Amino acid sequence: MGPRNAHRAKDVHGTEQLNIDIKPRRADSFVFQQKDFDVTNLVKYIDKKKKAGEHITYFHAFVTAIAKCIYNRNKLNRFVQNRHIFEHNDVVISFVAKVSFNDKAEEIFVMVPVKEDDTIETVSKFITNKVEEARSPKGIKKEGANLAIDILCGLPNILRVPIVGLFKWMDDKGCIPFGLEKDNLYYSSMIVSNLGSIKNGSIHHNIVDFGTCSGLTTMGTIKNKEIIYDDGKREVRKICDWGLAFDERVADGFYFIKSMELIQYFFNHPETLEEPANTKYEIEKK
Repeated sequence: MGPRNAHRAKDVHGTEQLNIDIKPRRADSFVFQQKDFDVTNLVKYIDKKKKAGEHITYFHAFVTAIAKCIYNRNKLNRFVQNRHIFEHNDVVISFVAKVSFNDKAEEIFVMVPVKEDDTIETVSKFITNKVEEARSPKGIKKEGANLAIDILCGLPNILRVPIVGLFKWMDDKGCIPFGLEKDNLYYSSMIVSNLGSIKNGSIHHNIVDFGTCSGLTTMGTIKNKEIIYDDGKREVRKICDWGLAFDERVADGFYFIKSMELIQYFFNHPETLEEPANTKYEIEKK
C-alpha cells in the first residue's frame, strides 16, 4: 500500500536507497543550511506593487518562489515512507497562522495548493483570504487535522497516547485516514514560517518522522548589509536570512544548492513570479 496523492519515484539511485537503509528515520537524516538571499530587486518590486494598490507581501513572494522552484526541481517534492521514495502529485506549501499576535492565540494549519498555472497574484489572494478567514470573528471552519487536534487534546493521556501511536503506525504504512491528512501541514511539499513578521531572524527548525514533508524553511527579517565584491567594490544590499532543513535522503547537497540558486534567480528577477508556477527556467551555470 502506498501513500495517498503520491507516486513511487522510479529514478532512485542505488546510493539513495542504501542511504535510506542506513538512516531509516527522517529525524536522523535532515541537514541544515543557513542562506542569505539578496532580495534588493524583490523589495523594489513589492514597493512598486504596493504603490499600485496591490496587496502582495514578501511572504507571498517567498511562497511563490518556493513553489516555482519545486516545479523545476521535482526532487524537492519527494519523501521517504516505508523505506521507499515517493513524489507528491501536487505542490502544496503549508504554514501555521496565529489567529492573533499574543501568547494565548490559537494556531491554525493553512495549506496552499499551488497549481501549474498559479502566479504570485493568485497565490497572494489565496493566502490573504485564508488568513483573513482565520482571524475573522467567526474564524475558519475547522476540518481534518485542525479539528482532530482539538479532539485529541481533550482526551486523557491513557487514551490520547495510544491513539497517536496508532496514527503514527498507520502513517508509516501509508494508510492514515484521509481526515488526518486534510489541512495537515505534515502532508505538504514544504513547511514555511515567516519569522520576519514578528521581527525575528530565521532559525533552524527540525522536521519530524510523521507525515510526508521533507523540508522546512524559516524566513527572517530583511536588513541592509554591505557586500564587498572581489574587485573591492562595496554596495549595500537588502538581505533576508533563511534557515533551511531538508531530508538528505531525497536528494544530495549539490541538488539543494542548485535549488537555492534558482530561488535567488527568482528574487533577482521578481517579474518571473508573475509567470505560471510550472514555467521551466535554465539559469547560467557558475
